[in-house]
Amino acid sequence: MTTTAGTTNTSPIIGISCYSVRAQWGVWDDEADLLPHRYVAMVARTGGLPVLLPPTEHTADVLPRLDGLILSGGSDVEPSRYGAPPDPAAGPFYPARDAAELELCRRALAFRLPLLGICRGLQLINVALGGTLHQHLPDLVGNDSHSPQEIGYGSHKVSVAPGSQLSAILGRSEAAVPTHHHQAVDGLGAGLVGTAWADDGVIEAAELAPGDSGASATGQFMVAVQWHPEVGEDPSLFNALIAAASKRK
Repeated sequence: MTTTAGTTNTSPIIGISCYSVRAQWGVWDDEADLLPHRYVAMVARTGGLPVLLPPTEHTADVLPRLDGLILSGGSDVEPSRYGAPPDPAAGPFYPARDAAELELCRRALAFRLPLLGICRGLQLINVALGGTLHQHLPDLVGNDSHSPQEIGYGSHKVSVAPGSQLSAILGRSEAAVPTHHHQAVDGLGAGLVGTAWADDGVIEAAELAPGDSGASATGQFMVAVQWHPEVGEDPSLFNALIAAASKRK
């Protein structure tokens, strides 16, 4: 039985973390759990069944029912989560979302659930593993190249580490990627290695390091990127997640 374009009732179930914010639609103005449709469309396009995961206290309890997880983009992680005072340019913060997604991340890693982090998702994974963040990139790099448009996406080049999971997924050592972020990884969390960088040295991707507790030992699919592949034309990261989720299923 086909359930939506490109998926069937045997397709892997992919959870996607989402916002809980005030929103307007039709005559309504109320709190809503929502996510840009491009995430959902890309998961469906590549053969997965997307399920939105709102930030509640018990959201992570659904993980045993999933075949894969996407930690989506969004607001800044509260700096207290990585032991830093807030920068005036950072925020707004949503503590409930931070708490729910940190628990999702930690338990997904413990379950070895296939995991893709996107933009905030990379930052969240890094913080969950004890890493830190740059809170406002223009102060570090001296320009707005990582978020050149107030609304919408810019583009910049990234260089990809040879031999990485990311390199195998993308099939190339350089890529032009859709970008919109003003924060980024500073100190990498335990067990993570950087696998892509912008020309200014900002870390643009990370994955679990090979080794006794890393990806090669556990068979874990865990790739996180700072850019927004859901708005681009290259579905390779989603294809890789769906392949890993299908294998697990």
